Amino acid sequence: MARPLAIIQMGDPPAIIREEAGEQSQWFVQALTLSRGEYRVIHPDRQEPLPAIDTICGAIISGSWAMVTDRLAWSEETAQWIRRAHALNLPLLGVCYGHLLISHALGGLVADNPLGSEHGLQLIQIAENSTAPLLTTFPGRFAAWLSHRQTVLRPPDGASVMAFSARDACQILRYSDTAYSVQFHPEFTWDIMAACLKQRGEELEMAEMPGEPVWPQELLRRFYYLWCKDNAPRLCQS
Repeated sequence: MARPLAIIQMGDPPAIIREEAGEQSQWFVQALTLSRGEYRVIHPDRQEPLPAIDTICGAIISGSWAMVTDRLAWSEETAQWIRRAHALNLPLLGVCYGHLLISHALGGLVADNPLGSEHGLQLIQIAENSTAPLLTTFPGRFAAWLSHRQTVLRPPDGASVMAFSARDACQILRYSDTAYSVQFHPEFTWDIMAACLKQRGEELEMAEMPGEPVWPQELLRRFYYLWCKDNAPRLCQS
C-alpha cells in the first residue's frame, strides 16, 4: 500500500485568512490535487505526534505565523524530527517557515532579514550552475508569491543555494538529492495572497499582476511526483 505524504502544518493561519482562503494544509492538497488517503496532516503545535519515518512517503513542512527564532517547543521538536528524517533520506520540502526551520535544524543561521520583508509577487532568479531535477527546464527567472520577514542568513554546511531574489539570497536551498526548501509559497494563489495581505491591512493590486505564477506550483508537483507519489524510489530506511 502506498504511503501518504505528510503535510506538517506549523500552526493555524489567523481567523480572517481561514475565512477567506480556507485551511492552510488544504492549499497544498489543492495545489497537488491529492485525494483522501494520499496525505496526512499533522499539527505539531497541537501536540500531535510527528509520524514515524517509515510510514510516510515524504513530508512538506508548511509556512507559519510564528517565527523560527522564537524557538517554540513544538517547533524545536519538529526540527529534531527533521534531522532524523533527513538522516534517513526522507524526501523533504520546506516552505517559508518550513524553509527556515529545515535550515535551522541542519545548522544554518536564521534571523530577521536585514533587507526587509518580502510580500506579494516577486521575481526569483535561478543561480548559475544550478542543476537539479526539481528545476530542469525552469526559466532563469520566474514570479512567485512571497510573505516573510525572516531569512536564512547562512545555509547549513553542504547546502546549495539554487535561487535568490532582490532581497533574499536563499530563495531555494538544496540539502540532498531529495531534500529542498523554498522561501516563496508554491501553494499560494491570488486569493490566498490577497487574504494574507488583507490580514496585514494591505491590498493586492490585481491589475498589475501578469497572471497566476505557474513555476512555483510546478516545483511543488515535481517534488511530489519525482520522490513521493506511490512511494517513488529513494534511499530511506526504517
